[in-house]
Amino acid sequence: MTKKILFFFLIIILLNFQNIFAKVENNIVLKVENEIITNFEIKNKIIATLILANQEVNQSNINKLKKQALDYLIKQKLKKIELSKYNLKVDQKKITSYLNSISLNNINGLKEKFSNSGIDFQLFYEELETDFLWQKYIYQVYSKKIEIDEKNINQELENLLQNQTNIEQFRISEIEISLNNDLNDQNKIINIQEQINKYGFETTAVKYSISSTASNKGDLGWLNAKSLNKKIFNLVTKIKVGEVTEPLITSNSALFLKLNDKKISKVENVNIDELKINLINRKKNEMFNLYSRSLLSKLKNNSLIEY
Repeated sequence: MTKKILFFFLIIILLNFQNIFAKVENNIVLKVENEIITNFEIKNKIIATLILANQEVNQSNINKLKKQALDYLIKQKLKKIELSKYNLKVDQKKITSYLNSISLNNINGLKEKFSNSGIDFQLFYEELETDFLWQKYIYQVYSKKIEIDEKNINQELENLLQNQTNIEQFRISEIEISLNNDLNDQNKIINIQEQINKYGFETTAVKYSISSTASNKGDLGWLNAKSLNKKIFNLVTKIKVGEVTEPLITSNSALFLKLNDKKISKVENVNIDELKINLINRKKNEMFNLYSRSLLSKLKNNSLIEY
């Protein structure tokens, strides 16, 4: 009888420890309006990021990603709150395509990796849904505000082609990361450089870039040398094919560029319509990214965030 009683109390104690552990795991770190961020979500994001980057899950790597993960989750909650006001439906095909690109067409294998590491794949999937819905929302809201003057585009094309027999073109990929103008910025830049060296530019772009080109591995396509921003042109012309530029620092972001290829074409062989479309798309993407960052900043400033 005594043994049964002791066994019963032992079970009670073990269950209490499990409950305590669960409470610690789900301890609320902060609130964004009515949305909460828990320890579990932060852990899930950090380890998922390490797995996707093929990095070892150790304390050193976890510490490097803590602030980045928290910043990301705050933005996710802000997006979620704003998106809840609208009836938008996510394109599941786009998410599946993205998952195939980061898992080398082995989504089930990725799920198994997550499961073996104690990661909630559904939570990761919901983050992707939020990101893709946000991208859709930004395009819908701001597409009418983005006016590309065709006369200016045609004039730019004319200037590019005028008095030239040959045109230099670059195929470029990009990675853009946000900066907070604090001491952690340099660590973020170093981390991206380490990721590029270890896992490749394209993989790093998919996982870390905040640009809309991230889902396409950062690929900007073929760009006319003369159409590039002067600072970007100067950086790209200093490197060889396959190399990556030093980061171009702006007030709130850092831009890494990879020169994938370059060519010189005769003016008569250049596809003018394709060149024009590239110019228009580049200007649109720049504006969409700007609107997205601006709206998130505004939402953050106007939201109650409690630590």
